[in-house]
Amino acid sequence: MALNRRHFLLFLGISVGTAACPGWQRGASRSPVGEKIVAELGFQPLQAPLPLPSYGLSTAQQIADFSDYEVVDDLVLPEGFTYDVIASWGDKLGDSRCGYNNDYLSLIETERDQGWLTVNFEYISAIPWMQTYERVIGKSLPLAEVKQAVESAIKAAKSDQVDGLNAYALPDNAPLKQNIKLICQEALIDQGIGVMAIRRQSNGQWQRSLSNRDRRITGISGLFDGRYLKASGPAVAVFQKPQGLGYRDRLGDKIIGTFQNCAGGTTPWGTVLSAEENIQTQVPEAVYPDGTSFHPSARPFRQTDEELIGLGNVFGLAGNKYGWMVEVDPANPQDYGTKHTWLGRYRHEAVGIRAEAGKPLVVYSGCDRRGGHLYKFVSQGKIVDPQDRANSRLFEQGRLYAAQLAPDGTGRWIPLAADTPVDPVSPAMLAGVMLPLPQRPQGGAFKATDPEEIAVFKQQFKTLGDLYMGNESEQQGAILIDAHLAANAAGATCTARPEDTEIAPDGTLFVAFTSGGISKTDGSPDVRIFKGPDGNTAYEYGWVMRLQENNNDPAALSFQWQMIATGGEPAIGGMGFSNPDNLVFDAKGNLWVVTDMSSDKMNQAVPAGRVAKNGVPLAASELRGVFGNNAIWCMPPQGAAAGQVHLFGIGPMDCETTGPCFTTDHKTLFLSVQHPGEIHGMRQAMASATRQMALRTTDGQEFIQTRRVPIGSNWPSREANQPPKPAIVAIRRQNNGEITA
Repeated sequence: MALNRRHFLLFLGISVGTAACPGWQRGASRSPVGEKIVAELGFQPLQAPLPLPSYGLSTAQQIADFSDYEVVDDLVLPEGFTYDVIASWGDKLGDSRCGYNNDYLSLIETERDQGWLTVNFEYISAIPWMQTYERVIGKSLPLAEVKQAVESAIKAAKSDQVDGLNAYALPDNAPLKQNIKLICQEALIDQGIGVMAIRRQSNGQWQRSLSNRDRRITGISGLFDGRYLKASGPAVAVFQKPQGLGYRDRLGDKIIGTFQNCAGGTTPWGTVLSAEENIQTQVPEAVYPDGTSFHPSARPFRQTDEELIGLGNVFGLAGNKYGWMVEVDPANPQDYGTKHTWLGRYRHEAVGIRAEAGKPLVVYSGCDRRGGHLYKFVSQGKIVDPQDRANSRLFEQGRLYAAQLAPDGTGRWIPLAADTPVDPVSPAMLAGVMLPLPQRPQGGAFKATDPEEIAVFKQQFKTLGDLYMGNESEQQGAILIDAHLAANAAGATCTARPEDTEIAPDGTLFVAFTSGGISKTDGSPDVRIFKGPDGNTAYEYGWVMRLQENNNDPAALSFQWQMIATGGEPAIGGMGFSNPDNLVFDAKGNLWVVTDMSSDKMNQAVPAGRVAKNGVPLAASELRGVFGNNAIWCMPPQGAAAGQVHLFGIGPMDCETTGPCFTTDHKTLFLSVQHPGEIHGMRQAMASATRQMALRTTDGQEFIQTRRVPIGSNWPSREANQPPKPAIVAIRRQNNGEITA
């Protein structure tokens, strides 16, 4: 079934109460939508790289109008719009600098036209980071020497099991260890959280205020400066254990830094939640039954031309202290963050906060992995005043639940508690791939591949308490530390990379599931729930789900769900975008969607017939080149424009558009432009290539588009041979009007 315009109309009909750059660029053609739609939107949508149903074009006209397309290395916006670059990688911020790959943005408005902008810095893109670090930051790193030494060490080990160097074991005075420390220190400084004061000028332009309360919380905060992060909840008992099965950093509940900070959320009382996502690339993710970490050697340091991993290895970081939700008060310059462990440890994305007077505090989040789960935290105490800063204490007691979805559109929340029954789903429901389950007594996970293994597992372990060790608090802490595997054991639904949870003003939850692809290491979504409109159970292009708690009660233990939009080409029932990521509602009730296609797939050529050279049809993942660059889409809930997606912005080369955030007056849309030039690095001499794309008209007829594609990026300077830099922008109308009508 095509989950597109009809479903969006049925289920989204809700009530919702510092250089400037030109917005209109070459290659940004107007889409041929009607005047009525333009009037309702308040802007003329851009022409997408492929035909959309909203254009109302005949098959012949689609072929004629889309046979030629030019991609532009810029943030392309509709006529009448512009953007201000607020800050970019390397700019001074507090006593440090703006980090790399800015992501989630939160604006806490303190007065009219000013406020605190909090930003996540997720990870470093190794190719452009290593290529341009010295030029942007102004100092050199021993990258070549370390790369050669690490490769030599791996070669000398003569083992297929060695995938890096355990720098932690090197003598402290060893030159190689000192060089690795320097590289890892700089890479971790470029991750974490930043807080900056900003203001709007009389002409509408936004710029930084350069307050003495601006600050950075980095991946190594506390290591050299004593600015440790704090922790709350049951996992603290594990952190403080004097002895354990695994590795302990002996810092107790003190935590060194935060990194891989991706999505986030803003509380009604003015604090910000920052989600630590893919920590498994920097520290060991696996833990023992008592919640203690695997040794740092389990994630050794590795440097290649394309990646830097194991950044925590040389510092001996304990893996169980990462993968949490961090709360920060932007207005308090002494606050360097608290990791609230009742919210669980996993590859956090998606933060939706529901705080209503007289009800518990509820936080929704998702685990961004193939087969990851949707979670809900419910506080023990209740909200009295949603704007009371004392509400932060509600994170300290409560319960974490994981969602179990039924094919009939209902679902329930499973508590991650010691007395919860062990009842995993069958691997047969996961596109034929394995289900990771807790390995006992060794720790970590084993991959269950058939129903018989599940039966044996259930005979051996009756409840989650049988899988985890310690006194009551330590056992609960271990469950939360190992939340993903615990949720698998309890029978939570394996989903399709839930990357955002956005709560509408009526309490309805919207979830962006980015990709239904499968993984040989992580798993896959439940095939009963996540199917493409063509019935494909490895559907790559993603969905948007609407979830309604029973009786609209945030603490309810059951719910109804419905897919209301699907990615993919219109010819197969998709809406014309691919891999939805962040969601946000504006003041007019429009749902905005930004996309997260893999950098190496964007604008990848698609040959005629859509088959590889050996004649095998291309997989869905290899067809994503047709969608062009990552982009910004607007989905109105009503009127002639409803039920369709309308293209508002297109990002620079190789980038992800992320972190959308509106001002309360609806006149500015803040956006993070992340990792421009991630694949090809700095664009040299304005290089470009011409590629052939086998597109399909909305009724499925194939035709060839000639597409001109820049190679690498020079954004945001847009000057030849200049470094690409992640940056935060403020999008606004040139006449300072509201973003949409």
